Amino acid sequence: MDYAPAISSILSPKYLAGLVKQRYNLDATTTCSILKTGINHTYLITEPNTKYVLRVYFLDWRTQNEIEEELQLLDFLKANGISVSFPIKDKNNQYIQSIPAFEGKRYAVLFSYAKGETVRNPSKEVCFTLGETMAKFHQLTLDKHINRIDYTAKTLVNDAFNSANTFFKKNTEEMAYYQQANTIITSKFENADTSKLRKGIVHLDFWYENLKVKETSEITVFDFDNCGNGWLFLDLSYTLMILFRNEANKDNFKEKQASFYQGYTTIAHVSDEEKKLIPYGGLAIWLHYNSIHINRFNDFSNPFLSEDFLKYWIHTVKQWMEFNGIKI
Repeated sequence: MDYAPAISSILSPKYLAGLVKQRYNLDATTTCSILKTGINHTYLITEPNTKYVLRVYFLDWRTQNEIEEELQLLDFLKANGISVSFPIKDKNNQYIQSIPAFEGKRYAVLFSYAKGETVRNPSKEVCFTLGETMAKFHQLTLDKHINRIDYTAKTLVNDAFNSANTFFKKNTEEMAYYQQANTIITSKFENADTSKLRKGIVHLDFWYENLKVKETSEITVFDFDNCGNGWLFLDLSYTLMILFRNEANKDNFKEKQASFYQGYTTIAHVSDEEKKLIPYGGLAIWLHYNSIHINRFNDFSNPFLSEDFLKYWIHTVKQWMEFNGIKI
């Protein structure tokens, strides 16, 4: 029987339970259930006394080499004391599984389970620990390079603006903001004093859904799917913007921001040049993620991506910039 080709399929948890039991020698009672479908599909693997997370990459989302680079980074971080969800090798000493899905070959990796709670609106104490955790990560990745994307004004906001131009109506207030943001960020990044900017490997997605908090003293970081190379202040930018967005009381946010910086600077110094560019970094990354919505419309964002969503997306980042005294 002939079948119509697919863009994306959701692999059967029953099939994946059998796959991990066979390839990882897991207990016969091991179960698999869907945790989340999205940019990638994530499954919870449960043995009687142990949990794991299986990430199944979308078709052609990441090359095998890009995944290998991500996993090598995680091994390096784990070996140096950073609490991360780390990859687990199968019985043949391999990290990456190749799965013949309906739409084509997909890759899967089994990760350790991150213990703790997801905290959308963290306390000042948690913000301090988050700052410490990020700084320790940056100390290890400072001046290092990974064979993945370089995050620049072009790959963050210029490409995002070009994608938005193909999807949204052009003559709107939101698209005018997009265009102006592209121009300003490009100028700010090009004219920055690079001698005062640290560079290395960045996570680029330090937000509450990629962190598990155990009490207030330990944070486990996961989902390095967007890691790449860039100025280290980009990670601070996105974290602070998300903290700003989720804290309705902006006086409370100022206290949390101060606590985050206090935790960070116990480990690493943040230059005035970096602080000056942090608002623009948040803007650039926010627009970059909008381009992922656009590029993944067919299999991920079609339930929500619209002109109204763009209004919300731009309004959110506009508030962030105005809070920092910047009008686009």
